[in-house]
Amino acid sequence: MAATLGTSAFAAPAGAAPGDTQANALFDQLSEAMLADSPESATAQGLDKGKRAGLKAKLSDASWAHVSRNHIFCADWLAKFKAIPAAGLSPDAALNKAVTEYALEMGREGGRFAFGENTLNATMSENTSPYVVSQQNGSFVNMVEFLDTQHSIATKQDADAYLSRMEAFATSLDQETDRVRRDAGQGVRLPDFLAKTALGQQDVFLKIPAAQQRIVSSLVTRAKAKGLGDYSAQAAKITADKILPAVARQAAALKEVAAKATHDAGVWKLKDGEAYYAWMLKVGTTTTMTADEIHKMGLEQNAQLEARMDSLLKKQGLSRGTAGERMTALSRDAKFLFPESDAGREQILAYLNKLVADTRGQMSKLSALNLKAPVLVKRVPPDIQDGAPQGYMYPGSLDGSRPSIYYINLKHVSTWPRYSLPTLTHHEGIPGHSWQAAYLIETGKLPLIRILLGGFNAYVEGWALYAEQLTDEIGMYKDDPVGELGWLAGQKMRAGRLVVDTGLHAKRWTREQAIDWFQQCTGNPRAGVTSEVDRYCGWPGQSCGYKVGHTELVRLRDKMKTALGSRFDLREYNDMVVKAGAVPMTVLAQVIDARIAAKR
Repeated sequence: MAATLGTSAFAAPAGAAPGDTQANALFDQLSEAMLADSPESATAQGLDKGKRAGLKAKLSDASWAHVSRNHIFCADWLAKFKAIPAAGLSPDAALNKAVTEYALEMGREGGRFAFGENTLNATMSENTSPYVVSQQNGSFVNMVEFLDTQHSIATKQDADAYLSRMEAFATSLDQETDRVRRDAGQGVRLPDFLAKTALGQQDVFLKIPAAQQRIVSSLVTRAKAKGLGDYSAQAAKITADKILPAVARQAAALKEVAAKATHDAGVWKLKDGEAYYAWMLKVGTTTTMTADEIHKMGLEQNAQLEARMDSLLKKQGLSRGTAGERMTALSRDAKFLFPESDAGREQILAYLNKLVADTRGQMSKLSALNLKAPVLVKRVPPDIQDGAPQGYMYPGSLDGSRPSIYYINLKHVSTWPRYSLPTLTHHEGIPGHSWQAAYLIETGKLPLIRILLGGFNAYVEGWALYAEQLTDEIGMYKDDPVGELGWLAGQKMRAGRLVVDTGLHAKRWTREQAIDWFQQCTGNPRAGVTSEVDRYCGWPGQSCGYKVGHTELVRLRDKMKTALGSRFDLREYNDMVVKAGAVPMTVLAQVIDARIAAKR
């Protein structure tokens, strides 16, 4: 990448250069091709209007034939960009070219593995997986929430497009079911414990009458509110005649495959499993770090964080046992717990909204961007909460019609003692993911291709983890030592992920071994720990991006601070990282080096 990007990127104003016209034309062409390939992306970004309005009635092709074509698609486009001489590009175009080539290279390399979900879109949306359907992958898990929260309804055409997508949902389910059977023929099966969770989710779904399904009520309620008529009969009929039977067929296939499933948790069990995990780590960290190096990093950072937590825990009167064991005791203290009820869930949501507002008031200390960054806090829908992560965020749409949505899994209220919530909110909301997204939405500074290729996991998650650290550094825990413990515990959990993920997939840990180690490490309730470990089983390598990315961001900040001395400005560094947009960590290092050279 160094030869492509050079040292000039971000070092000078981005004026036009001779090669920019050709590069920008290719960026535009690739953007349109990607949107046509993934209509859901067009909707998520608010781009399913005007010339792209037809995309609003479509969903992505989920067949294996399409997956195969996607790998060829990446190779063909990569060749086109490689043919553009780097010497004739402006700094901005050179950066965009480097980022695009890296993404296409990852998509092309995914073609080495003829199973699972290894497409360009998967690598850019943090859901690359060996399993096309699991407790957290597949259209069954994602489509209802997508239609409910991202498919806008303002006109009759929007409502009719929703009906078309309901029909396409049934087709996607059947295409994925075919791939489940195809992959099983190659020995790629969900571990038995993941299959049990996925089947439990589908069993709950199938017991809900068609007319009462959320996919129906969402359309009916919103269309009625807009005065578009009654869509209840049409939506219920599609659900009863097509969607529910397709889910039943998928459940039958999963049961059939699960009958031969093993309890082995890691991808080492697959053909070429070691090579596959190495690629997954590249996708997850955008570095060349090996599993052994990542495992060692996790152990070392855990020890450092344990030592820091020890002194704070002693001040709380907790002096015996590991940090994890003492955090377990803290998590059971009634004064930190919300009621295990719907009222308690509402109290948590209200508290999270206050945290967002309080942090927003501190952002001038961390950034000069002056972004609005609206955030909607929601509970993970109960129909998918069993397999969903503990917290996550959907970015707002580019047209500004939908804010970023911060989801928290409230299946077990006890998972969330009060002191654990600030750091999660800083991660998912402000100054974390929602701040990243707001820069793209509110400024329009990056070209569309960079937004569509905006899922470099180590950058995205590394920034959110770094954002957690920033709130501590500006004193938001000054009078809240237990909140500071919550922050450090979150950092320790992410360091523990490095150990657990590599333990499962490279060192052949069992699920139970991983759960036991992780619970001892974090002190978190076993239910939450189990959900986390199961997540890593289904998304190998993804969880490693958090701490690897965070560690690199801190390293680059320290490097810039040392080089510039008194001229170093924290807000400038933070804003430079955000303004770079999502990039591989190797490319970000070049951007920071170029900035240091320019300021010298």
